[in-house]
Amino acid sequence: MKTISIIGLGYIGLPTAAMFAAHGVQVIGVDIAQTVVHTINRGETHLAEPGLEALVSSAVGSGMLRATTVVEASDAFLIAVPTPFVVGVSGNPEPNLEHVVDAANSIAPVLKKGDLIILESTIPIGVTQKLVELLSSARPDLLFPREGSDQVDIFVAHCPERVLPGCVLHELVHNDRVIGGITSRCAMRAVELYRVFVEGDCIVTNAKTAEMVKLVENSFRDVQIAFANELSLICDQINIDVWELISLANRHPRVNILQPGPGVGGHCIAVDPWFIVNETPDLARIIKMARLVNDSKPAWVTHKVRTAVDQVRQVHPNKSSSEVVVACLGLSFKADVDDLRESPALEIVMNIAKMHDCRVVVVEPNVVEIPQALQGRVELLDLHEAVAEAEIIVLLVDHHQFKSFDARKIASKVIDTRGIWSC
Repeated sequence: MKTISIIGLGYIGLPTAAMFAAHGVQVIGVDIAQTVVHTINRGETHLAEPGLEALVSSAVGSGMLRATTVVEASDAFLIAVPTPFVVGVSGNPEPNLEHVVDAANSIAPVLKKGDLIILESTIPIGVTQKLVELLSSARPDLLFPREGSDQVDIFVAHCPERVLPGCVLHELVHNDRVIGGITSRCAMRAVELYRVFVEGDCIVTNAKTAEMVKLVENSFRDVQIAFANELSLICDQINIDVWELISLANRHPRVNILQPGPGVGGHCIAVDPWFIVNETPDLARIIKMARLVNDSKPAWVTHKVRTAVDQVRQVHPNKSSSEVVVACLGLSFKADVDDLRESPALEIVMNIAKMHDCRVVVVEPNVVEIPQALQGRVELLDLHEAVAEAEIIVLLVDHHQFKSFDARKIASKVIDTRGIWSC
């Protein structure tokens, strides 16, 4: 496989494209956003990921990576497009697969005998098989894989990404990969491709199991976080320090409670459990409840801020609401990244800004400008300026800049949702 096309140049697609290119594979990156294509072809990136820009610059400079908006013939196609959710008739979030369908339709005209297609996007169970059916309808001249048959022109597999933002380049190489083929031959062809740079184990299974693995991994984490978040609600009501409580409980050799936070964000943990809930709504009771607990936390934090604003006004009755300054520290969904997808911090800041009875300032060291939805409602300041001006400080993300800040003099102003200034 001399040439590979990566469909979708986002948080997974671009690092994967750069990694293949760095290991001698000719890579064509495909994205619908012309600005993304131009940025990459200049040897630059539109993402904040350690080491990525240097890798992309080298790959583009060597001629091994180029970006385009049009799919071209290749030996392998790797689909890494987003799978967001929409609220369905049941009231639960349901997966939106239009980007996967669009990717399949763009690939179909250029397919040739012997090509490999790998779907890396996180998907509901059975979507890899549906991809095969879609492509088979579009290209009846080619033989697509089916269980129990070794006769095939096109090989199809699912390999879910499982990397951590901020550590993507390292984990792409060193993490194990679960590779689910429509047939065993499909899986082994995919293994051959990943072995170009993957040093972790490549574990072969069927497509449905590989699809479920990713959903289960993130649902497990979601349930663990929900337990910690629920503890924080209970402890707040009965006046117990949740951070101390968890620290003491974790001294038990078989207890490892995670840290609570303002909610759960990112495109994986905050989304993937709903795929299981939609598949088996009557059985996925704990998984659904964990989602509801974690999704409710931003509203709880917003209520805490509202109460704090009222308390400031009680102490200073001559101060108008617009003169109360609330500083929100962090917008991203996790520490030290610029990724705002499904971020509870962003949701909380938007909720506070909608109060219209206080001045809201934001500190986010990983972005150069605030998102469009917040422009005109909040101000972006540096940490020291925001802390100096604010009567209320809401710590939402545990960026390293915040961890190293001496908060002892402002402790009485702080609503600490991460526990880094509360311990």
